Amino acid sequence: MRRPAHRPRTPRPHRADPTYHADPTYRTDRSHPTRAHRPHRARRLGAAALVAGLLATLSWSSPVGAEPTAPPGLPEAIDAILADPRLDGATAGVVVADADSGAVRYAHRPEERLLPASNAKLTTSAAALELLGPDHRFATEVLAHGPRRGTVLAGDLYLRGTGDPTLLAADYRALAARVARAGITRVTGHLVADDTRFDRARIGRGWAADDESAYYAAPISALTVAPDTDYDAGSVVVHTTPGAREGDRPRVRTVPHSRYPRVVNRASTVPAGRPRTLAVERAHGGDTLTVSGAIPLDGQPGKEWVSVWEPTVHAAAVFAEALAAEGVRVDGATRTGRPTPADAEPVATHRSMPLSKLLLPFLKLSNNTHAEVLTKTIGYERAGRGSWGAGLAAVEGYLRAEGVETARLRQVDGSGLSRMNALTAGQLTRLLLAVRDAPWYPLWHAALPVACDPDRLTGGTLRSRMCDTPAARNARAKTGSLTGASALTGYVTDRAGRELAYSVVLNHHLAPSVKDVEDAIVVTLAASDDHETTRAPRRPAADRARGRSGALECAWRKPLTC
Repeated sequence: MRRPAHRPRTPRPHRADPTYHADPTYRTDRSHPTRAHRPHRARRLGAAALVAGLLATLSWSSPVGAEPTAPPGLPEAIDAILADPRLDGATAGVVVADADSGAVRYAHRPEERLLPASNAKLTTSAAALELLGPDHRFATEVLAHGPRRGTVLAGDLYLRGTGDPTLLAADYRALAARVARAGITRVTGHLVADDTRFDRARIGRGWAADDESAYYAAPISALTVAPDTDYDAGSVVVHTTPGAREGDRPRVRTVPHSRYPRVVNRASTVPAGRPRTLAVERAHGGDTLTVSGAIPLDGQPGKEWVSVWEPTVHAAAVFAEALAAEGVRVDGATRTGRPTPADAEPVATHRSMPLSKLLLPFLKLSNNTHAEVLTKTIGYERAGRGSWGAGLAAVEGYLRAEGVETARLRQVDGSGLSRMNALTAGQLTRLLLAVRDAPWYPLWHAALPVACDPDRLTGGTLRSRMCDTPAARNARAKTGSLTGASALTGYVTDRAGRELAYSVVLNHHLAPSVKDVEDAIVVTLAASDDHETTRAPRRPAADRARGRSGALECAWRKPLTC
């Protein structure tokens, strides 16, 4: 889908913001086109007065349960769900609105600033579609700098990244093969890994130190490699199997394999039937993976996902080994952090899938790295700086144009991993309502996880939730989980056939999981109509204990259960 050239937009009454196009992060030249003008919401609803009424409704000034559009019993039903003892001392923000009219059906603490966890990906993904476009692709290039003498490059070979989080070892092998086909068999200089599209800040503000080695908190770089087709960029999968005999070291290999990171194997194989205590750890700031503990002789092979300290170095090492396998010899060392000279000549290029397809692993599986890469890419494309600061400023400008009161929120990363983020259920619901007339909305809506859909890239992180209820294969939503924080924001169709937009954000709870509270609210909405509302029955405690709504969403565990 080709993005149209920029045409001035007539401000919609609820989104007019004089700073939007004046903001320097919003360039309107041909290299950064905006989307085509979207019709006034006033036209779609039929009268400007209705828009004014929508604005009044979205002020959330009505007392809880007093909304005239709420079906009988809906406020009481949701209030009863929120009376769960596990929420004693906790904070809940809940908003339900009619998706077509914007009329509020329920609001409980709608403007309470709360930790959104991965619901922050809703703002990041919507801004990426608007500011980058569904057709945006990442390019990874190999360029030669220096004279060619037959098959010898008398200079340096550059590997330049622009943030592609979907590059696999196979893609680097394909690039190396193209270098060989271009007739280069020897490089007298260095292999230079150019990751300068992004700044040097690798870790987001407010990320927990004890998450550093986790794959979901991998350092962010413009040049990286993923170990799997979930595209967990900046990580390796450590495979372990028992040794041949008791006392042997387990067999250990990493995917993708390269000289980086270094692996130290201190584990041992113990007699059959003994417990498995194997662990893989990476110390703070270190590039060594230490395997320790024990694996029984009859133990099953295991896999552990661990982030690397320097994703650029890892990607360069994978590419260097691919070059060697293709018969391309590099005399010099591998260097990082140097920009590619302007007069370097292209040799090979790899282009990623478009953003429209990347949305699926990004939102369905709640991939943190994708969110941060997109944030920095937005910063580069809109302001010429691949940084969190520039990207988040552009995201904020986009939200402001959509009628979200940005002065009342704080977003410091793209994924929601930071505990410094602060959003409200009201703001998240406003976003759900505002994006419905965007040309890319069908792509975004389709990328949200679907309750109880067994297909992994359809159901996503909701694959095992709300089964055998009216919300099954009906509710679409973005999940969110951190210790003491849980959220669910999306859409569901009620029994009368009306689409509802909802946001449930729960914070400060001590229970390991309150996801069945979220589910009960959404199931109640799915079962409601204008005549009656029946509160969804709670799942038995034994069913909750089986892990269908565990302490963390399934995308935080590897191998993924969703």
